Amino acid sequence: MKRQYLGCVGKVANGINTVHLTYAREGAGHALIGAREWIPAAQTDDPVTSAVMGLPEDLVFRTKGQLATDILAEAFADGVRLDFVCGDEVYGACTELREYLEDRDQAYVLRVPCNFLLVVPGRVTLTCQQAAARLGRRGWEVRSAGTGTKGQRWYAWAWLATASARHYLLIRRHLITGELAFHYCFLPEGQPATPARPVRAAGLRWPCEEDFEFGKDCFGLDQSQVRLYDAIARHTVLVMAAVAVCAVTAALLRRRTGTQAPAPVLPDQPPPAEFGMIPLTVPETGRLLGHPPPPGSATHWLAWRRRHQARSRWYHQRARLGRRIEIVLVR
Repeated sequence: MKRQYLGCVGKVANGINTVHLTYAREGAGHALIGAREWIPAAQTDDPVTSAVMGLPEDLVFRTKGQLATDILAEAFADGVRLDFVCGDEVYGACTELREYLEDRDQAYVLRVPCNFLLVVPGRVTLTCQQAAARLGRRGWEVRSAGTGTKGQRWYAWAWLATASARHYLLIRRHLITGELAFHYCFLPEGQPATPARPVRAAGLRWPCEEDFEFGKDCFGLDQSQVRLYDAIARHTVLVMAAVAVCAVTAALLRRRTGTQAPAPVLPDQPPPAEFGMIPLTVPETGRLLGHPPPPGSATHWLAWRRRHQARSRWYHQRARLGRRIEIVLVR
C-alpha cells in the first residue's frame, strides 16, 4: 500500500494494487479465480517497512506481469484450461509473460501500446501505429465482439500477419470515433490462423472490469479497513469466493429466470406485448442469498426492476439497428 495514481479516483491517493485473474465463458458467466497483491520494491526491500506491513520474509518484488505469470501457473496446476489468455497493455508488454504462455502453447490475445514493435513480412520492423497507417479501406472487416446489454458490439477489425508464423496483430477500430486498440496474438500450431476466435476473445476482456464492479459495489472488495498483508489476502479471497458462488448460482438459473422477448431485427419494429424479464444478475443473486426476502415483499420490487431492464434493453437494441448505416460506411 502506498500513495500512487489510482485510475478509479483519477488522482494520487493511498491505495492497493492487485493483479486479478477472471475466468469467463461466453453465454455462461464469469468470476475472479486468482489474485496477487502488488507490493512496491521500496517496501519489499526495506526490512522495517516489511515488518510493519507483515510481509513474508521470503517475499521479493514482482512486476504485475510476473504476478500474472504466478497466478496463471497456479491456475494451470489446479487443472484450469483456457482457450485464450487476455489482458491489457501492462501484460501485453511483459515479455516474460508472453514467453511463458508460448512455452505452454497457450493462445493469447494481449493488448499492446501503439509503440509496440513487431516484425512484419519482409523483415521490416514497425510500430503498431505504423502498421495501422499502412492499411487501406479494404484492410478492415466489421465484426461483432460479442453481445452486450444493448445488442451486438460492432467494431472494424484488421488482421495482420507478422514475420512469425504464429504471431499476429489484431487491430480494433471504433466505428464512431475511429479510436484504435492493438492486440498482439499468439495461436499455437494446429489452431486456425483466422481472426474469428481472437476477435471474440478480445471482446471478453470486459468481464474482469465487471467483476471488479460487482466485488466493490456489492461485496465490499475495496471496503475493508485491514492494512496487513495476510489480512488483505484473506479479505480478497473471501470476496472472490462470494462473487464466485453468486456467479455460479446466476449461471445455473439463467435459463429459468430469463424470459426476455426476442431481440428486435428491424429499426421500426413495434414493441412486443410483453418484454419479459432479464435473467437474475450476480448482484441480485447476492442480495437474495444474503438476505432472502419474506414471501410477497421484496420479490415484487425485484421482478419490476428486471422487467424494466428487459424493456430498456429491447429499446436500446432497436435504436442501435437504426444506426447500422455506420457499419456500411466503414466497409
